Amino acid sequence: MKAGTTLPHVTFHTRVRDDTIDGPNPFRWEDKTTADYFAGKRVILFSLPGAFTPTCSTYQLPGFEKGFAGFAAKGIDAIYCMSVNDSFVMNKWAQDQGLQNVGVIPDGSGEFTRKMGMLVDKDNLGFGMRSWRYAAIVNHGVVEAWFEEPGLMDNCPEDPYGESSPENLMKHLDEAREPALA
Repeated sequence: MKAGTTLPHVTFHTRVRDDTIDGPNPFRWEDKTTADYFAGKRVILFSLPGAFTPTCSTYQLPGFEKGFAGFAAKGIDAIYCMSVNDSFVMNKWAQDQGLQNVGVIPDGSGEFTRKMGMLVDKDNLGFGMRSWRYAAIVNHGVVEAWFEEPGLMDNCPEDPYGESSPENLMKHLDEAREPALA
């Protein structure tokens, strides 16, 4: 994926809270499209191998959550975390992480991830098909900057993390705003 690439059009099957529904599961299905998340906004999208996994839950997601104000000051309207997990899992993970600033996008079937060229087999970990770890700054549905972990492959024995970290994206935004030296 390169800067200038338009995100693929996909429909995501989400579960959203609906206070008109009684009972222990007050949620309803709501389909959202790529345009619903990305049109008319400058956002950070980061994708990771799975909800509730160590690096994702300890570093990447909490880092973006805590750094939201700093990213907003740099012109970012929203931050979304995507994973090849269903909406039930993503919503529970968001609740478990106490998210207030980062939205979660369930790519349950991996359609968006496949169209992005980032769907990998993680059978070596018992995961099945999952996303390779990456992040992007997306402006009105077009990739402005791309941050992909090295070593993209099926059944990778490592879980590289650094390129797609919140710290690296903030560094990029800081450098992009610095005036060029004459």
